[in-house]
Amino acid sequence: MPSADLLLYFLPMSNVRNAIGESLKAALPVMLGYVVIGLPCGLMEDAIGFTPLQCFLLSCTFYSGAGQFMIPNLWLAGTPLYSIIASVSFVNSRQILYSAAFSPFFRNVGRLLSFFFAATVTDESFGVNMERFGASKSWDATHALLVNLFSMFTWSIANALGCALGALIDLPLVITSFAMTSIFICLLVTQTITRKTGVVIAVSAAGVALCKLVGLSGPAILLGALTGVVAGLIYGRRERAHGYH
Repeated sequence: MPSADLLLYFLPMSNVRNAIGESLKAALPVMLGYVVIGLPCGLMEDAIGFTPLQCFLLSCTFYSGAGQFMIPNLWLAGTPLYSIIASVSFVNSRQILYSAAFSPFFRNVGRLLSFFFAATVTDESFGVNMERFGASKSWDATHALLVNLFSMFTWSIANALGCALGALIDLPLVITSFAMTSIFICLLVTQTITRKTGVVIAVSAAGVALCKLVGLSGPAILLGALTGVVAGLIYGRRERAHGYH
């Protein structure tokens, strides 16, 4: 993780000051949500013997809310280590698609900045940055990376704090699960709903539900998201072919 000075070295100097304020404003809803779900995630990590420092370092290097929730749950359930690694890796494979989706916006960006951006993309920062890239011509790689880093540091600190307070706070897992879901709901309601986004939402939800019905609970979110993306691409192509929006 780069220090502040190193980060400024990687970023275009002329953009940094303006980008910080704009990126912080864009990232703030995600940061607040990360506090809500980061604390219980830290509590769960404390339950399997993690220290606050370990939680912080894990959050900075691994940085996957879904993955970090899975690790203690699977560990406490007695799941073999190889199965935990395989399950978490499969769920997090969606991050490859997230990074690839941003490639058109990073064509003229240095490799180091692109690397740190790709390493810090999550579901929530993906949603924020993709919406901003589509809505504002001034939104660039500097803004996008700062959104990722603001979100990541908030997540890491919340995890460490939750772990430190593990002996004092008893939070039901049902609340934890809903807290994580609520972030996606907040991101969804802030989007401009068009025909195409409606198709993506409906197909993704149906895909997840269908996977769960047939017993594919593990990859349900990944497969549902993939079907939604494919449906959105197909619908978008039809829109362009017929000239309607």
